[in-house]
Amino acid sequence: MKTIAILGCGWLGFPLAQQLITQGYRIKGSTTTPAKLPILEAAGIIPFQITLGADGNEGAITAFLEGVETLLIDIPPKLRGAVKENFVPKIAHLIPEIKSASITNVIFISSTSVYADDNTTVTVTTLAQPETDSGIQLLEAEKLLQNDPGFNTTVVRFAGLIGEDRHPVKFLSGKTGIKDPDAPINLIHQDDCIGILQQIIAKESWNTTFNAAAPHHPSRKEYYTQKAKELQLPLPEFENDVPSKGKTIDSQKVISELGYTFQQRL
Repeated sequence: MKTIAILGCGWLGFPLAQQLITQGYRIKGSTTTPAKLPILEAAGIIPFQITLGADGNEGAITAFLEGVETLLIDIPPKLRGAVKENFVPKIAHLIPEIKSASITNVIFISSTSVYADDNTTVTVTTLAQPETDSGIQLLEAEKLLQNDPGFNTTVVRFAGLIGEDRHPVKFLSGKTGIKDPDAPINLIHQDDCIGILQQIIAKESWNTTFNAAAPHHPSRKEYYTQKAKELQLPLPEFENDVPSKGKTIDSQKVISELGYTFQQRL
């Protein structure tokens, strides 16, 4: 039985772990919250409390990685709020642990924020030119992992994440002066995130990069207005006086190389 470790069993990592268990994988999962340990264990996940820090790791990281063939890293940078963290050193401290454990494959969850909003269609061959602190740090972390010859690394750059309990329209509802009304949306449903990651593992698609966004790109104004109506929420109001900036994420590589069919149209 192959063992997969998921560093970050949160909104995406936890249901992914559950799906992989049904496919016969042995799953180790980490959380930073002690109260979540019994939840992981009840789901059949071998639980570990691990915190990555800019100055080093806390928790049984050696035991977590022992016997693991594939490590999935799903710990986004924490750059919001009053306390901002430096994400890149966390990955730098993790890499020696990965090599010591003789892990073969790494999947790193990144974001399409590594691309600039320059009103173009973005493919995996597009030069990444991040404009935000989060995007800058994610791109640097990608490079640290992919440039290390000690293991295979596949990067998955997800667009905006949505699911049954998570949708940006709930944040935008009733707000005014929202920018970029004509910019295309780039979103992906939790179900498709899980499906794509499963396909990467099944097809052993290593040492590559994928963009992942649903192939449905109406304007922000069109989409969020309609979604607010569907959910009976106050309509968002957009600022139309300034030209919109955005990008369109092309996920053709997911379709052609992984043979993946998107499940959710959004």
